[in-house]
Parts: sequence; structure tokens; C-alpha cells
Amino acid sequence: MKKSLAIICAAVAIAACTTPKNEIYTLSNAGGMEVKITNFGGRIMAITVPDRDGNPKDVVLGFDKISDYFPENNSSDFGAAIGRYANRINQGQITIDGVTTQLPQNNGPHCLHGGPTGWQYQPYKLVEADKTHVKLLMDSPDGDNNFPGNVKAYVTYTLTEDNAIDIKYEATTDKPTVINMTNHSYFNLAGDPAGHSVEDDILYINASYTTPVDETLMTSGEIVPVEGTPLDLRTPTLVGLAANATDNEQIRFGNGLDHNWCLDTKGDINEVAAELYCPATGIDLKVYTDEPGIQVYSGNFLDGTVIGKKGIAYPKRAGICLETQHYPDSPNKADWPSVILRPGETYTSHCIFAFGIK
Repeated sequence: MKKSLAIICAAVAIAACTTPKNEIYTLSNAGGMEVKITNFGGRIMAITVPDRDGNPKDVVLGFDKISDYFPENNSSDFGAAIGRYANRINQGQITIDGVTTQLPQNNGPHCLHGGPTGWQYQPYKLVEADKTHVKLLMDSPDGDNNFPGNVKAYVTYTLTEDNAIDIKYEATTDKPTVINMTNHSYFNLAGDPAGHSVEDDILYINASYTTPVDETLMTSGEIVPVEGTPLDLRTPTLVGLAANATDNEQIRFGNGLDHNWCLDTKGDINEVAAELYCPATGIDLKVYTDEPGIQVYSGNFLDGTVIGKKGIAYPKRAGICLETQHYPDSPNKADWPSVILRPGETYTSHCIFAFGIK
């Protein structure tokens, strides 16, 4: 993904004069789990969990310092609370109540993850924090990356005693707009991005249908069965088997997995939406959500040029993203679950990353 660095840097420079200091907040529990979060981009910087032998493993990609996340240093979505709109919007255009708005086109012809200065590149404001939770606010003005409406959006991270990260989003607006938030953590459950590829991990997705894409990774508007394709992950499957099945057009378009699945969970937060298991460490991650979809991205465009924590270069497939969401380009797909938020309404979304040992 290419972004206008000049635009990003200018926005960050202006924001630095009016926004709070960037900080790191550390959550911990008695189960030996620790989570580090920064208000810059609402990002998860680190998730440390014990492996099957009790050894602590940091299981997400990222950087050692907050400044490493600044766009002038690294253009990345590692760990971010994405907004206003996660994923792609076709041609960067939305139409609400007959009014068409042109958004930035920062991913080929499309708008991706809220535009070139989306919320991952802006500081959230701290609302409250203690050792088990942190609540952050994005006070987004009308016209932020051309999106309409003054929006107040909250993300709350809570670390539970049973080693889960509970993430809740909510937002309100004073004009009709679109909202679709998610977390963009890249997971490597071995805690070894240099030596362990996520291709060797086992993935389950509780979904019978997916939304196919074209060569620009834009959804076609179809909802098709996964049966008989590499995207059928209803039986736990090695990530590499699916991501490298290049005889399939969808895998070729995505250079691996970079698709939205239509979950069979029907919004039930108590049903497992997806599960990732690392045989090397025994660490297991279950994902729960009330969202209708999940985007899985297998780190296809990591290429060793990004230097992450401890000076480690992140190669292809060093991490995998499990992004709970509404479907990509929902503003332009009238038959899909709506992402329009109106004055007087409250947007909510709920995701749980639950860690354990198998």
C-alpha cells in the first residue's frame, strides 16, 4: 500500500500541536499475561503470553518505541485501532442519502483503512486506565480524510484474568457517516517472527461463505460458498496450504490470504469465529466477535524491509491478521449489513482475543 508521506507528515505535525502526549500503558494479570498499548493509533504494541512450557512469548509484530510507529519512520498498521473505515472502499466513494463524497484513494483506486491519515496515524486521547484496562477516545472532526460528521469514537481494551483481550468499540456522530472499526494486530504465536512463519500454524474460520475480490482486492458484491476452495477453513488447516494455493484465482489476487469471510456465528459473541494454533509453542488464539465478517491477512506483502522489535526484519508471512469487521466496501453494497451511522445512534462492535494452551 502506497501513501502520500507528505500529507501524512503534515497532518502529524499539525496534530502534535493540539493533541496529548503519546504514552504506553501496561496491562497485566495473575496468569502471566502482559499487554502494552499506546494511544498513538490506539495500538497494541506487545502481547506477552506463556507458552506450553511457561516461557513468555511476545506474540504480535510491532516496534520497540512509539516513535517507530510514526509514519515518517514506518508506514504500518501494526496493532492499530483502525478507523473510520477498516478495509477498502471502492474508488474512495461513499453515497449517503443521495450525497456522494470522494474520499482519499490511498490503495490503488480505493480508500483503505480510513485514508492516508486514518486513525492509526493519529493520537487517541486517554479517557481512563488502570492495570486491567485502558479506554481511548478519537475525537474526529467533520472532514477527517473527507469523511462526513464530527465523530467521537471510543476503544476499550480490557485484559481478563483468563488471558483474553476484550476489545469494545463505540462511536457517535452529528451527521450521517460510515463507521467500521477493527484491530490490526499481526500475530506470530511462536514469538519468533524471524524464524517461524505463520504458514506453519493451523487456522480455523467458522464461515461457509466469503466475499470474492478482483485483482485490486475490491469485493465484487458476490457472496459465494467456500466449499471446494482453499478458503474453506471450516476444518483446521495449515495456513501455508491455503495461502500458497496459487492455482486458485482468489489466492493469486491476494498473493495469499487477504479476504473477508462471512461468519456463520450470526453475531453471537459466545461462538468461536476463528482460531489460530501454533504447534511450535502450544499457544492457541480464539477470536470471538459480534461482527458479521472477519478479514484474514497472511502477511503477504511483508518483505524484510520493515525492521521491528529487537532489530528483527519481518519477512513474508511473519504475522497474520484476524480483523473482525463489517464486509469490505459495505457502503456501496446495499444488500450487505449497513455501516451507516446517524445522529442519535451509537455504533458498537465487540471482539475478544482469547489465549490459551493446547
